Amino acid sequence: MTLSVFIDGAAGTTGLEIADRLAGRPEFNLVVLDEARRKDDAARAQALNDADFVILCLPDDAAKAAVGMIRNPRTRVIDASSAHRVAPGWTYGFPEVIGHEAIAGARLVSNPGCYPTGFIGLVAPLVRAGLLPADWPYVCHAVSGYSGGGKALIARFEADADIAFRAYGLALGHKHVPEMQAHAGIAHAPVFAPAVVPAHRGMLVEVPLHLAMMPDAGSPEALRAALHDFYADSAVVQVVDDQPDELLLRASMAPVDTLTLRVLAAQDGTQGRLIAILDNLGKGASGAAVQNLNIMAGLPETAGLRL
Repeated sequence: MTLSVFIDGAAGTTGLEIADRLAGRPEFNLVVLDEARRKDDAARAQALNDADFVILCLPDDAAKAAVGMIRNPRTRVIDASSAHRVAPGWTYGFPEVIGHEAIAGARLVSNPGCYPTGFIGLVAPLVRAGLLPADWPYVCHAVSGYSGGGKALIARFEADADIAFRAYGLALGHKHVPEMQAHAGIAHAPVFAPAVVPAHRGMLVEVPLHLAMMPDAGSPEALRAALHDFYADSAVVQVVDDQPDELLLRASMAPVDTLTLRVLAAQDGTQGRLIAILDNLGKGASGAAVQNLNIMAGLPETAGLRL
């Protein structure tokens, strides 16, 4: 049986990468609107209601409006925007953390944000295991390639080769923070310090830890072992044990849908650094959407992914 998929916002970066991952897969038939019809609400409404699956690659308000245009209980939705990541009635689309069964049976799935994927992937399993305190004031530092900022930021970086580093979210209260707090299972909103570097794709997310000051915190070895156990059955999330002198993001990074986690620590174990590396357009966006689509459609989870 061939399932129909409509990508609303297919001309954007995330939509294009999703379509690329679905190309040549006989399980799916992509519903495509031409340039004029994709901006026509009547044509979009028909596509939204006719498709078996809809993937929304839209700004938040447009994503909410698109959901409101779906008038039937049959169409299943994956929203790649941040509009529904903590909304009632939506299942958070991080199968390794939320559970594959929850996603398989969901009608409405919110795709995780790219930065939160790294933060939650590191912190949630360790809080659940009681190896990190839920009520600690966590900090998250992160850098991303500029493709995650949409067409305007892509154009800005590609037009101005003199930009070496862009720190933003300086007023705090970034829209990713509620998602990070809720799905990591922590009591306080983390201090989130995001930045953009002059690379098209790639992302490094770091959570520094004062382990000696944390009540009941596990040792670096215990943290690492717990992550290994938690992701033991995952073909997408990798936990590695090396302790490198440096970690690099390269401007030539190829598309990849994995998430790589590390626990780095001082020799005496008093301080640690949890680090996640991923492709902000892969497991941070399009790859995650395809992974969720596969699960919802009852297909092999990694079909079409770049692992």
